[in-house]
Amino acid sequence: MSVSESEGLNMEQSRERFANEVDVALAQSARPFAIHNARKVDARGVAEHYWLVSDGSAITATGNRDDDFAAACASVGLDADTDSDSVSSADSGNAMTGSAGSITDAAGRMMTPGYVDIHAHGSWGSSFDDGVQGIRMARAGHMMHGTTRQVLSLITNPLDVMCANLQTVHGMMGARPDILGAHLEGPFLALSRKGAHDPECLKDPVPEYVDRLLQAAGGCLRQITIAPELPHGIDAIRRFAAAGVVPAVGHCDADYATARKGFNAGAGIMTHMFNAMNGLHHREPGPIPAAVEDPRVTVELINDGFHVQDPMVRLGFGFAPHRIAFVTDAMAATDCPDGHYLLGALDVDVIDGHARLVSNGAIAGSTLTLEKAVQRAVLELGFAPTDAVEAATLTPAKAFGFDHANPVTKQPLSLLAPGYAADVLLLDPATWAVEHVWCDAHLLR
Repeated sequence: MSVSESEGLNMEQSRERFANEVDVALAQSARPFAIHNARKVDARGVAEHYWLVSDGSAITATGNRDDDFAAACASVGLDADTDSDSVSSADSGNAMTGSAGSITDAAGRMMTPGYVDIHAHGSWGSSFDDGVQGIRMARAGHMMHGTTRQVLSLITNPLDVMCANLQTVHGMMGARPDILGAHLEGPFLALSRKGAHDPECLKDPVPEYVDRLLQAAGGCLRQITIAPELPHGIDAIRRFAAAGVVPAVGHCDADYATARKGFNAGAGIMTHMFNAMNGLHHREPGPIPAAVEDPRVTVELINDGFHVQDPMVRLGFGFAPHRIAFVTDAMAATDCPDGHYLLGALDVDVIDGHARLVSNGAIAGSTLTLEKAVQRAVLELGFAPTDAVEAATLTPAKAFGFDHANPVTKQPLSLLAPGYAADVLLLDPATWAVEHVWCDAHLLR
């Protein structure tokens, strides 16, 4: 076995071990934990010398005063004098570091809410379309980089395959609090803006197809991307919205008026703004201004500098303050070496981290993580830390009402405040690299 083959095998074994540890941890009951001596960054602002306490379910207390910290720890059965562990960069690569029922000294690290990705297809060589094993591996890849909750995006396939994939997601949600549901990116897309979707599988969203997908989902469908200019596009948006799904305008060639009709019919998201849609033009404004001017709409943005180059990232981020959600559109090749991969049934080559279809060179998803998107925003583009963190946490959560108590996540997501879910990251303060991860009060890294 060559050195490169041996390294590849070791990496594969390490990733499988981490995926197993995530499975085991999430299946166990969470215990109380506390973190102190951190620099808190969330959508509400920055605070120094911050601490939080969780009872093993939600965050129960936060603050800055040491005396209050000791009392908050005691209220959940922790002793601030004897239960404290410290974190170090040396152990940050190992899953299950420390004790889930302990107090962690953050040693000045940044503390943010867990990242929430509402549009991604896979990671670590696996796609969310690849069944239970594919989902657990791809989720582990994103969990390693701080994405504690994820809506699983499913690629365009034959309708019966998409229905089966929805059923798989539905079946896993009971045991996996990190899975928020599914996003169907297709099959109701414009042929002219199909991107990396199989043109043979694209369809007009007639009522029969809408009903089949809703029935297969069993309530797990959160989002579906629809080109509103399709003959049944507006009607389908109404039908999905009435069923509690958030339709998204995207992969479309819609004019401004049609996009507005889509948003007025119930669409609440724009799928990856700028990508796979007609762009801005001073006499043909298209769908982007319709989304930007509508305060009801969450606008996805892929901040990798490739799908959207930096000047347009800066411009787009300023279009809709507090409504831009960083998404990854990550495919199976995420966090993997360059090479050949599949996106659904389509062949993809990844060169220098950029994925393109073999057939026509079209961009085929990304290899981005939300960790990298936030790092780029702060360290390369100069965004305010609170704004960058908000785009990866509270804004995507708001798109589905997960910023409030709800039947899916129970506690609200994406703030480091009492009553919110105990999804917490500790980051290196210089590099913004994720070092430790708690999801639903479980220590996973």
